[in-house]
Amino acid sequence: MAIQNFKKTIIFEYIQVLVGAAIVGLAFNIFLLPARLAAGGISGISTILYELFQFNPAYVQWIINIPLLILGVLIAGKEFSYKTFVGTAFLPFVIWLTADMGISIDNPLLSAIYGGIVLGIGLGIVYRGNGSTGGTALIAQLVKKFTGLSSGFSQLLVDGLVVVTSAFVFNFELALYALMSIYVTSKVIDFVQLQTSPTKLVLIITEKEEAIQAIIQNEINRGLTKIKTMGGYSNQEKMMILCVVEQSEAIYFKKLLQAEEPSSFVIFINASEILGRGFSRAKYDDLEIK
Repeated sequence: MAIQNFKKTIIFEYIQVLVGAAIVGLAFNIFLLPARLAAGGISGISTILYELFQFNPAYVQWIINIPLLILGVLIAGKEFSYKTFVGTAFLPFVIWLTADMGISIDNPLLSAIYGGIVLGIGLGIVYRGNGSTGGTALIAQLVKKFTGLSSGFSQLLVDGLVVVTSAFVFNFELALYALMSIYVTSKVIDFVQLQTSPTKLVLIITEKEEAIQAIIQNEINRGLTKIKTMGGYSNQEKMMILCVVEQSEAIYFKKLLQAEEPSSFVIFINASEILGRGFSRAKYDDLEIK
């Protein structure tokens, strides 16, 4: 319980911003810069300027982000801007600190895939802390705030312009790799923000609700919800049972249903995120004890 309470504090959000920014900085130095991939954002702009003029990417990011920070203060609010300032200042510091770490991947395909994954993890963690690493990431967060688009899709839109520019500075092939990296990053950002877990939502339409309920409660120890439904073809009333289970439980549950109630209509759906009390067995049992 103490851990759950700590995760709701402002301190934990700042820790998320710092950890996420550090991961983003490592992704830039290990994957993106060595492979000359301008995968969007201020980091992509700094990659282009490094190629053209050998400007230090850390200094470039600090300089460009100053006016954007002012924009953040005026539009996004003070609390968001404080976290953005922390992320914006810490990211170039990590890039500067790890510039000569001696670990780099210059293969564009590997960098596009794994760089996109690591970058997405870092940005996703930062966004979960309600912060930003500045630059076009800040712009993407503003787009999300005022349009309702997901963070990943907002990032994809904003970074497109940088990729087009990189096609002229580097070559068209590297621009395609950069676009691949941005796509991977956008998907991973949404994955991290949703805390996607290997769970299944099971919908069961049956005339034998008591038998199904006994299987769910006795065999896999899960809760359930029952909803009355009407068949569109038969116009007969049936019961629909909703149940959320882990991936491994879903396989076992499927075998039980096929063996004991093969006539029931069953749908398994991927569940991105489960909120509220009662899903985990520990919480469910604790609730019963109380």
